[in-house]
Amino acid sequence: MKTFLCTVLLGVAMTSGVLAKSKVSVNEVIESSFTSVTKVEPKALILTGAQFKQIRSSAKTAMDTKVYRYYNIFSKAKKVGTAVLITRKVRSKKATVLYAFDSKGTLRFSEIMAFGEPPEFIPSKIWMSQLQNQKPTAKLTIGKDIPTISGATLSARTISEGARVARALYEIVLKHK
Repeated sequence: MKTFLCTVLLGVAMTSGVLAKSKVSVNEVIESSFTSVTKVEPKALILTGAQFKQIRSSAKTAMDTKVYRYYNIFSKAKKVGTAVLITRKVRSKKATVLYAFDSKGTLRFSEIMAFGEPPEFIPSKIWMSQLQNQKPTAKLTIGKDIPTISGATLSARTISEGARVARALYEIVLKHK
């Protein structure tokens, strides 16, 4: 009986991490979504107190960090976009989503890079596609312009809040970098 329980626990521990993590890199996701990418430049950003307050106000959601990772996307020598990694708590575990904006500020795509909750709470590709090609003026509010997901409402809320934070980061800080 003890051997059986140990085997089950070990199996659960080993598979839970595998199922929740993305198998693709940030560069692969960006290169598949932007045409003729020649360079993806990783950067780090630490917000000032004033920027933090302004972004929190613009995104209309709580934020728990001032440190972000973003990527400048180049085609030849021209900057064609910016991608931002946002990590937020879903229920008790975190999800990391990559949000990419083109040079006009349109949200081109969002891709779940890591998801700590059980796999059944991951939003479908169809639901995630609703965040594609969202104009800079889109509200990105769950239950209003983005529908909720039955059984994954917290995931949907977390991802849409993350999109608003990413958009505010882009508009307020990253657009001119």
